[in-house]
Amino acid sequence: MNARVTWIGGNAFAGQSGSGHWAVMDAPDGETPQAAPTPMEYLLLGLCGCTGVDVRTILQKMRQDVRGITVDAEVERASEHPRVFTKIALRYTVSGRNLDPKKVHKAVALSHEKYCSASAMLGKTAEITREIEIKDER
Repeated sequence: MNARVTWIGGNAFAGQSGSGHWAVMDAPDGETPQAAPTPMEYLLLGLCGCTGVDVRTILQKMRQDVRGITVDAEVERASEHPRVFTKIALRYTVSGRNLDPKKVHKAVALSHEKYCSASAMLGKTAEITREIEIKDER
Protein backbone atom coordinates (compact mmCIF):
# COMPACT_ATOMS: atom_id res chain seq x y z
CA MET A 1 0.00 0.00 0.00
CA ASN A 2 1.27 3.47 -0.79
CA ALA A 3 0.05 7.04 -1.08
CA ARG A 4 1.19 10.45 -2.24
CA VAL A 5 -0.03 13.95 -1.41
CA THR A 6 0.79 17.12 -3.33
CA TRP A 7 0.35 20.62 -1.99
CA ILE A 8 -2.22 22.55 -4.04
CA GLY A 9 -2.37 25.85 -2.10
CA GLY A 10 -3.13 27.21 1.34
CA ASN A 11 -3.18 24.15 3.58
CA ALA A 12 -4.82 21.99 0.91
CA PHE A 13 -3.28 18.81 -0.46
CA ALA A 14 -4.47 16.45 -3.20
CA GLY A 15 -3.80 12.84 -2.34
CA GLN A 16 -3.67 9.79 -4.54
CA SER A 17 -3.90 6.30 -3.09
CA GLY A 18 -1.94 3.38 -4.42
CA SER A 19 -5.15 2.13 -6.03
CA GLY A 20 -5.31 5.36 -8.06
CA HIS A 21 -8.15 7.10 -6.21
CA TRP A 22 -7.94 10.82 -5.42
CA ALA A 23 -8.96 12.78 -2.32
CA VAL A 24 -8.46 16.39 -1.33
CA MET A 25 -7.74 17.40 2.26
CA ASP A 26 -7.47 20.82 3.81
CA ALA A 27 -7.01 22.50 7.16
CA PRO A 28 -7.99 26.01 8.24
CA ASP A 29 -5.24 28.54 7.61
CA GLY A 30 -7.06 31.72 8.61
CA GLU A 31 -6.95 33.10 5.06
CA THR A 32 -8.89 30.85 2.70
CA PRO A 33 -12.08 28.88 3.33
CA GLN A 34 -11.53 25.22 4.11
CA ALA A 35 -12.22 23.28 0.89
CA ALA A 36 -12.22 19.67 2.12
CA PRO A 37 -12.07 17.46 5.20
CA THR A 38 -8.96 17.72 7.39
CA PRO A 39 -6.49 14.84 7.55
CA MET A 40 -7.79 13.96 11.04
CA GLU A 41 -11.35 13.88 9.71
CA TYR A 42 -10.16 11.41 7.07
CA LEU A 43 -8.71 9.22 9.84
CA LEU A 44 -12.11 9.21 11.52
CA LEU A 45 -13.89 8.52 8.23
CA GLY A 46 -11.46 5.65 7.65
CA LEU A 47 -12.34 4.13 11.01
CA CYS A 48 -16.08 4.39 10.31
CA GLY A 49 -15.65 2.92 6.83
CA CYS A 50 -13.39 0.10 8.01
CA THR A 51 -15.74 -1.09 10.73
CA GLY A 52 -18.80 -0.52 8.55
CA VAL A 53 -17.42 -2.80 5.83
CA ASP A 54 -16.59 -5.43 8.45
CA VAL A 55 -20.06 -5.36 10.00
CA ARG A 56 -21.76 -5.57 6.59
CA THR A 57 -19.57 -8.49 5.49
CA ILE A 58 -19.98 -10.40 8.76
CA LEU A 59 -23.77 -9.93 8.82
CA GLN A 60 -23.99 -11.03 5.18
CA LYS A 61 -22.13 -14.23 6.09
CA MET A 62 -24.54 -14.67 9.00
CA ARG A 63 -27.38 -14.50 6.45
CA GLN A 64 -28.91 -11.37 7.95
CA ASP A 65 -31.20 -9.27 5.73
CA VAL A 66 -29.36 -5.96 6.20
CA ARG A 67 -30.82 -2.95 4.39
CA GLY A 68 -28.65 -0.19 5.80
CA ILE A 69 -25.70 0.53 8.06
CA THR A 70 -24.65 3.90 9.42
CA VAL A 71 -21.64 4.43 11.67
CA ASP A 72 -21.50 7.79 13.47
CA ALA A 73 -18.44 8.85 15.44
CA GLU A 74 -17.63 11.55 17.96
CA VAL A 75 -14.13 12.11 19.27
CA GLU A 76 -12.27 13.85 22.02
CA ARG A 77 -8.71 14.92 21.33
CA ALA A 78 -5.69 15.61 23.49
CA SER A 79 -5.32 19.28 24.37
CA GLU A 80 -1.56 19.28 23.71
CA HIS A 81 0.29 18.38 20.50
CA PRO A 82 0.22 15.84 19.06
CA ARG A 83 -3.56 16.20 19.41
CA VAL A 84 -4.32 12.49 19.10
CA PHE A 85 -7.80 11.08 19.54
CA THR A 86 -8.27 10.12 23.21
CA LYS A 87 -11.91 8.99 23.15
CA ILE A 88 -13.96 7.73 20.21
CA ALA A 89 -17.66 6.97 20.57
CA LEU A 90 -19.03 4.88 17.71
CA ARG A 91 -22.77 4.54 17.15
CA TYR A 92 -23.90 1.83 14.75
CA THR A 93 -27.39 1.99 13.26
CA VAL A 94 -28.20 -1.25 11.48
CA SER A 95 -31.49 -1.61 9.66
CA GLY A 96 -32.99 -4.62 7.98
CA ARG A 97 -35.65 -7.28 8.17
CA ASN A 98 -35.86 -9.75 11.05
CA LEU A 99 -32.34 -8.95 12.24
CA ASP A 100 -31.08 -11.08 15.10
CA PRO A 101 -29.80 -8.61 17.74
CA LYS A 102 -27.26 -11.16 19.02
CA LYS A 103 -25.77 -11.48 15.54
CA VAL A 104 -25.62 -7.71 15.07
CA HIS A 105 -23.83 -7.28 18.40
CA LYS A 106 -21.47 -10.15 17.54
CA ALA A 107 -20.64 -8.59 14.15
CA VAL A 108 -19.78 -5.25 15.78
CA ALA A 109 -17.68 -6.98 18.44
CA LEU A 110 -15.79 -9.04 15.84
CA SER A 111 -15.04 -5.91 13.83
CA HIS A 112 -13.75 -4.08 16.87
CA GLU A 113 -11.84 -6.96 18.45
CA LYS A 114 -10.50 -8.84 15.44
CA TYR A 115 -10.90 -7.42 11.94
CA CYS A 116 -10.84 -3.61 11.81
CA SER A 117 -7.24 -2.46 11.35
CA ALA A 118 -8.19 1.19 11.88
CA SER A 119 -9.84 0.35 15.19
CA ALA A 120 -6.77 -1.60 16.29
CA MET A 121 -4.45 1.31 15.48
CA LEU A 122 -6.60 4.09 16.92
CA GLY A 123 -7.32 1.96 19.99
CA LYS A 124 -3.66 2.39 20.96
CA THR A 125 -4.29 6.06 21.87
CA ALA A 126 -8.06 6.27 22.27
CA GLU A 127 -10.71 4.58 24.33
CA ILE A 128 -13.25 3.34 21.78
CA THR A 129 -16.83 2.77 22.90
CA ARG A 130 -19.67 1.28 20.89
CA GLU A 131 -23.42 1.76 20.88
CA ILE A 132 -25.78 -0.18 18.63
CA GLU A 133 -29.26 0.65 17.39
CA ILE A 134 -31.21 -1.92 15.39
CA LYS A 135 -34.12 -0.84 13.19
CA ASP A 136 -36.52 -3.46 11.90
CA GLU A 137 -37.89 -2.63 8.43
CA ARG A 138 -40.86 -4.99 8.37
